[in-house]
Amino acid sequence: MSDNNLLKTPLHAAHLALKARMVDFAGWDMPVLYTGILEEARAVRAGVGLFDISHMGRIHLEGSGATALLQSLTTNNVETLKPSEAQYSLLTNPDGGVIDDIIIYRAADEEYWVVINASNAQKDIDWITQHLPDSVALEDWSSRTAMIAVQGPNAPAVVAELAKNAALMELKRFQYHQGDLLGATTIFCRTGYTGEDGFEIIVPAESAEEIWNALVAAGGVPCGLGARDALRIEAGYPLYGHEIDDTTTPVEAGLMWVVDLNKPVFTGHQKIRDVKAKGSATRLVGLTLPTERLVPRQGFAVYSGDTLVGHVTSGVFSPMRNHGVAMAYIAKEFAKTGTALQIEIRSKRANAVVVPKKSLLQS
Repeated sequence: MSDNNLLKTPLHAAHLALKARMVDFAGWDMPVLYTGILEEARAVRAGVGLFDISHMGRIHLEGSGATALLQSLTTNNVETLKPSEAQYSLLTNPDGGVIDDIIIYRAADEEYWVVINASNAQKDIDWITQHLPDSVALEDWSSRTAMIAVQGPNAPAVVAELAKNAALMELKRFQYHQGDLLGATTIFCRTGYTGEDGFEIIVPAESAEEIWNALVAAGGVPCGLGARDALRIEAGYPLYGHEIDDTTTPVEAGLMWVVDLNKPVFTGHQKIRDVKAKGSATRLVGLTLPTERLVPRQGFAVYSGDTLVGHVTSGVFSPMRNHGVAMAYIAKEFAKTGTALQIEIRSKRANAVVVPKKSLLQS
């Protein structure tokens, strides 16, 4: 059942036509599943799946000082980007906490697109606007565009064939190309949130349904937020509000690989440096439950014997492992790979083993 009070993406009618189960996600009426979460997730791992990610924000920054602005507000080094390259980065607050995790696309020396999380869109825009110099223009392109993730081992070939552009296959991860798709100006970015190859494409809102339907006709399996969440947990990717938030620094979250402490000072720089030097009391780790059928969820307590050692941030029944997997913040002395722990699930202690987050997908 669709809620008329919720925001709707340009693909809303297509989801209803496919009889998707719709839910409220960050104020948007979004498909959580079409046929089933496990079936959809496995389709992505084996072939190609399609996700409507138009609810995510897309802003455009242009003008003298745009590069300096992003350098001062984000953790990664924007100046290393060449036009037609993108990078994963973080917006951080003065305490080093994560305002949002974002992707920055560099279009020209002083022109960028920034993709932001739906739940943080207005917060991010307000934060950037507070620091916006008069020489830089910020435009919110979210309503005039749609965004579709085409993910899976067959995704690049499907997109390249539909676009009649074999050169798309040569793009490396976090490179992008602006070109044509069914007559619509499209940004093809070799990125994703599933642990698989593929593209995230930005298209004009008025062309979105035609392109979505063409991708379905080409073999793409429509997938909902449920499958997307399962896939990103298997891949060990953080989700805002679960693994990261305004109080979490990149040190605890294991995201220092997108923090350049050697570049000019950015917001929260010194706090992050201090936490890194002192060392974090907790670490974000992966947990597998290979002998259990129980599913861990956010907030569930993690124990070592009678000692409370942490809490689950995200958990799911893994479509690829066929048992529960999770991410959790654990006291560092219990965070070593191979450590046996227990997760309290419905008054039962389920056996779990610490693994690197990137290993959650391995069967």
